[in-house]
Amino acid sequence: MRSMLLAALLGLLASTALAQQGSVMGTWLTASGKAHVRVAPCPDPKNGPICGTIVGLNEPRGPDGTVVAPDVATDWRNTDPALRSRKVLGMLIWGFKKTSDPNTFEDGQIYNGESGKIYSANISLQPDGKLRLRGYVGSPMFGETQLWTRVN
Repeated sequence: MRSMLLAALLGLLASTALAQQGSVMGTWLTASGKAHVRVAPCPDPKNGPICGTIVGLNEPRGPDGTVVAPDVATDWRNTDPALRSRKVLGMLIWGFKKTSDPNTFEDGQIYNGESGKIYSANISLQPDGKLRLRGYVGSPMFGETQLWTRVN
């Protein structure tokens, strides 16, 4: 009985992991390697079907260029002086709209902490398992594509 319960639990965990690997949901390392972003359903449906939250930082730096602890890293590059003291951990990507493909989302917003600016964005899961993010101003034709790697 115990071994059957353990086998069932392991099977459930494996199926959840496989389902997540075939989805945009999960935690991703950004192309710069500086941040981990967790993509999940938005806590508030008004923000769209999916949101991304910064859950980890690799060697964040303060305004003077010195490395700071991730939990004290602030948004010091923000163009709005009132937002420069907010924490980077927990910041979001939001506002995406579903498409006919369950792993492609368009017309979202992403904040780039390295430039202090907000961009429009599209995301999609690629056949190789990477997450393709296209950030742009105006039209996707005028933007930059990044590939993010799944962390888990």
